[in-house]
Amino acid sequence: MVSSEYERRIAARFATFDQDGNGYIDREDFSGAAKALLAEFGTAARSDKGQALYGGAEAFWQGMAGIADRDGDQRITRQEFVDGAVKRLRDTPDRFAEIARPFLHAALDVADTDGDGAAAVTDVARALTALGAPEDVARTAAAALDADGDGKVGEAEVVSAFARYFTVPE
Repeated sequence: MVSSEYERRIAARFATFDQDGNGYIDREDFSGAAKALLAEFGTAARSDKGQALYGGAEAFWQGMAGIADRDGDQRITRQEFVDGAVKRLRDTPDRFAEIARPFLHAALDVADTDGDGAAAVTDVARALTALGAPEDVARTAAAALDADGDGKVGEAEVVSAFARYFTVPE
C-alpha cells in the first residue's frame, strides 16, 4: 500500500514506463518504447541510431531492474517501482537520470533530424507523443525543456528534467 504523498506521486510515474499497460514494467516496455520512437522518425532498427537506441533501452531496463526488481522475476510491479524509488532515488536522484542517460541520448539523436546535436522542440514533442504522452502534454513539456528559447533541446536539458520528473519532492 502506498502511504505517503511522496510515494503516491512516484506511483503515478509508474504508468510512464508501463508502455503496454499490463500492470508491470519489463524489458518489452523499453524495447517497445525504442520501436515506437524509431517508427515515428522513420529510423531503421539496424541503423547506428537504431542500435544505439535499443542499446540505451536495454541499459535503462537493466539499471531500473537493478534498482527495483526485488524478487528477480524480470518484471517490476507498481509496488516494487515505488519501493525502489523511495529507498534509492530519494537519496540519489541523479543516479536515476544517469541510468536513463544512454537511452535519452540515443532518443534525442533519433529526434535530431538535422544532425546538429540537439532536437527541435517540435521533434521532442513528436518523440514524447510516440512514447505515449498526450499531444497537448507533449507540446507543453517539449517547450518547457527549451530553457534558453532557441527552439532546440539538448541532452543536458533532457537528463536534468528527467531526474526532476521521476524524483518528485516530498
